[in-house]
Amino acid sequence: MWGGTNSKMGSHQFAMVLLSSLLVCQCLPTRAQADPKTTKNATLNVDASPATSRLIPDTLFGVFFEEINHAGSGGIWAELVSNRGFESGGSTAPSSIEPWSTIGDESTVIVYTELSSCFEQNKVALRMEVLCESTGANFCPTGGVGIYNPGFWGMNIEKQKTYKVVLYTRSLDSINVSVSLTSSNGQQTLATSNIVAAASEVSKWTKVEILLEAKETNPNSRLQLTTNRKGVIWFDQVSVMPLDTYKGHGFRPELVEMVADLKPRFIRFPGGCFVEGEWLRNAFRWKETVGPWEERPGHFGDVWNYWTDDGLGYFEFLQLAEDLGALPVWVFNNGISHNDEVDSSYVLPFVQEALESIEFARGDPDSKWGSVRAAMGHPEPFDLRYFAVGNEDCWKKNYRGNYLKFYSAIKRQYPDMQIISNCDGSAKALDHPADFYDFHVYTGASNLFSMTHKFDGTRSRTSGPKAFVSEYAVTGNDAGRGSLLAGLAEAAFLIGLENNSDVVHMVSYAPLFVNDNDRRWNPDAIVFNASQSYGTPSYWVQRFFTESSGATLLNTTTDNPSSIVASAIAWKDSENNNEYLRIKVVNFGVDTVNMTISINGLQKNTIKLFGSTKTVLTSTNLMDENSFREPKKVVPNQSLLENAADYMNVVLLPHSFTSFDLLMEPKSLLKMKPGHVYVSYI
Repeated sequence: MWGGTNSKMGSHQFAMVLLSSLLVCQCLPTRAQADPKTTKNATLNVDASPATSRLIPDTLFGVFFEEINHAGSGGIWAELVSNRGFESGGSTAPSSIEPWSTIGDESTVIVYTELSSCFEQNKVALRMEVLCESTGANFCPTGGVGIYNPGFWGMNIEKQKTYKVVLYTRSLDSINVSVSLTSSNGQQTLATSNIVAAASEVSKWTKVEILLEAKETNPNSRLQLTTNRKGVIWFDQVSVMPLDTYKGHGFRPELVEMVADLKPRFIRFPGGCFVEGEWLRNAFRWKETVGPWEERPGHFGDVWNYWTDDGLGYFEFLQLAEDLGALPVWVFNNGISHNDEVDSSYVLPFVQEALESIEFARGDPDSKWGSVRAAMGHPEPFDLRYFAVGNEDCWKKNYRGNYLKFYSAIKRQYPDMQIISNCDGSAKALDHPADFYDFHVYTGASNLFSMTHKFDGTRSRTSGPKAFVSEYAVTGNDAGRGSLLAGLAEAAFLIGLENNSDVVHMVSYAPLFVNDNDRRWNPDAIVFNASQSYGTPSYWVQRFFTESSGATLLNTTTDNPSSIVASAIAWKDSENNNEYLRIKVVNFGVDTVNMTISINGLQKNTIKLFGSTKTVLTSTNLMDENSFREPKKVVPNQSLLENAADYMNVVLLPHSFTSFDLLMEPKSLLKMKPGHVYVSYI
């Protein structure tokens, strides 16, 4: 992502202003959807012959995940406890335990942190001294006293679902602690159990595991640890995880399923600026995010200004990529943050860390770091092929020197690894070796629409590094919190990238997620809170491209108006073996367009009338958005295409994105030139 918390970095601002000044606006849509004054005519010619078609890379469309907007911590990672190890207040004690709070007042319970944990990398633990008791003059309030955790703006607890509570505790006395999931005010108990132990059983740090089945649903719940027994109890590493997670690997299922519906061919992680940090001391360090979760120290992400316990770590990202059937794209800190950088003469320790991270992913289970992966339950190597050296660092003083050290060392040990440079090679050739160059763009809708032809003029289309457009989006006033206008401009841009997929091999939108309670960036593809989620128009635009990776691109030509952008692919639905020809068209203008579509190069009678569909994304106003109240205000609408044929007249609504899926007779497009495969894997 560009920039830091709540503002862009100065250099990034300059880059954005420069970019905007160089772009020529081809179409300036009005803010509101205007009534069309005229109806325009247009022609789209599609050449389906083998001579002009070519294969789209299998990797073209993927996703980019960054720990921003509480996307992971309090997002796709299903851990419900915020600050589970009491470390977010710092590594010294006493410190803040936010968002933990006490139940009771200072006359009944005293809570603070101290450095007494059994975990070497996170020594902070919580000490709770209970001053009241169940009998006598100083008796405890009804329900006892203790601590509670509200999670990330409320825990979503659902009836009949089971939640695993894990915590570490010790005491010099016997204990009787109620572990409960309750409403936000503690008045409604959703599930509860008791930890009852003699002093001899908890005199040393003891791990306790409890399964709680909820008897009611409450999307704004909390975890409570309470007692009415006088004494001192220590707690550490308190976790609540639902048993129902995506493929059993700890991810919130409904959020990951929305990503899975995009059918991503890769997932770039873990950032973004999150990788760099404002300062290197707060950068993402992979070794501190692997191994048992209780032993991970966590860290403060100082770019987006919140604590992460790193339960979602390097291993989990690799596992998520595998679960999605996507290739991992590993973004690594190259010794550079937003505010400090390591001189190239001293960057070799960072290079060694990078090599070890690759060994962790790809090494044999008996190798040093491969054995750590195996101990975490994955003896087989992960399919790591892509390595990005840094994020948005090309303009930094030491980037090229550092990059070359990484490139040489990785290629020497892993010659098949695809190395991604931060430097833009779209305008001129890079001055250093790379397999890919990273291209980012955040701009207004008209500017992004004009970039439909950004890669048309790339000189070398057969040699040199390929483009990885790893971050793109419409931002600013045009975007709001996710507008139709933004989605339409992005759709046109993606069509341009699809048409240039001989030089652009990977594309991903950014940011992917936002927790509505902590918007650090607008807009985002998927919006969620503790219990709800929806896709913005930008998300639904990406759904139009789910079949493009690995499909066959057909040559298209259009005449006026200039507001029209189109592409065509041939793809096969692997679930039912149906073959389709998909034509995608953006009408970015205010006028209705009557379009004649002519498809050449097909065998006779190959398009089936029944089974062909039309899908349209539009709305009554350009700035329309989805919301929790209206999650489907702007979503694609599919209907039967009644006049499906190789020559047909269609109507394109103003400000719309339309996809025509023509069902083909089997094997009607098999006469392809050698090397072409007419299949899109799902």
